[in-house]
Amino acid sequence: MMTKGKPLESLDRKLFAKGSAPAAALPEQEREKQRAAARQSARLEGRVLLVVQMLGSVIDDTVANVEKKQARTYDELQVELEEAQEEELDEDSDEEDEYIYNPLKLPLGWDGKPIPYWLYKLHGLNQEFKCEICGNASYWGRRAFERHFKEWRHVNGMRALGIPNNKNFYEVTKIDDALALHKTLLERQSAGTRDLEEEFEDAQGNVYDKKTFEDFKRQGLV
Repeated sequence: MMTKGKPLESLDRKLFAKGSAPAAALPEQEREKQRAAARQSARLEGRVLLVVQMLGSVIDDTVANVEKKQARTYDELQVELEEAQEEELDEDSDEEDEYIYNPLKLPLGWDGKPIPYWLYKLHGLNQEFKCEICGNASYWGRRAFERHFKEWRHVNGMRALGIPNNKNFYEVTKIDDALALHKTLLERQSAGTRDLEEEFEDAQGNVYDKKTFEDFKRQGLV
């Protein structure tokens, strides 16, 4: 087969060793792919070189530190580790001993620091509410005061007084007030029961309880 004087593009690719065909013998699309791959490789190589230049001192220090550790004995490494642990303990101790400036004695938040003063005022935490039924316990803020009527301390206090802890005694904090109100409610309940038990009969022989009979009488129905 005569190949002399023929352009490489016109030669059969079988004539070239596998994978060694020159770029000129490849189709235009393949050559464009190779050029794009070469440009991409050049860009990546340039970026790597730039990063190496920027981190040159860090890389050198890291290599030196690794070589230094490799040259140390086991005992020297143990001493270094103990010193590092002691430094960490000292830092933790300093953080725990740090004094928290809190002249207004504000409540502490989730981070162990005083909550902002505006939040303290917003929730009314500067207002103290005492409850004699709870053993003169103090509740700071309206929300905590209202919530405590359903909590165990107030419930046990009402049970000790023999008084049901229902809505009739909401916001009652004095023992004498609670006992007086309980007595009044019992008297009303007893009077209502007597009125229901007492019966009246009209001219036609119809029987009514006292309340119903008086209502009909006022209306002129009996």
